[in-house]
Amino acid sequence: MTKPRPLLAREQDLIAFYSHCQLGMTPKRFYAKWDVNQEALAQICSRSLSTVRRWFSKGRNYRSPMPSDLRHLALMDFLLEHFDDIPQELLKQLCFFERGK
Repeated sequence: MTKPRPLLAREQDLIAFYSHCQLGMTPKRFYAKWDVNQEALAQICSRSLSTVRRWFSKGRNYRSPMPSDLRHLALMDFLLEHFDDIPQELLKQLCFFERGK
């Protein structure tokens, strides 16, 4: 078993930056920006389709997305905006992803 890497000042600064980051995008804003359906939003956020439908409901059926849902949508928006600029090796490390597959 390997010993954990110690955190240097720059890594500690990155943790502080990330922990104060207000990264988030509402489902309605994501839906208006990208040509996706509610099934895609459910997939992105790992939620059921019925949960996503409640985000767009009115009245007593309305349900607010969780902060983690807003973060997932903001991260997906970032990836969609910058997909071609992200080196494939970095994508592989991030998501075990290969372009063209």
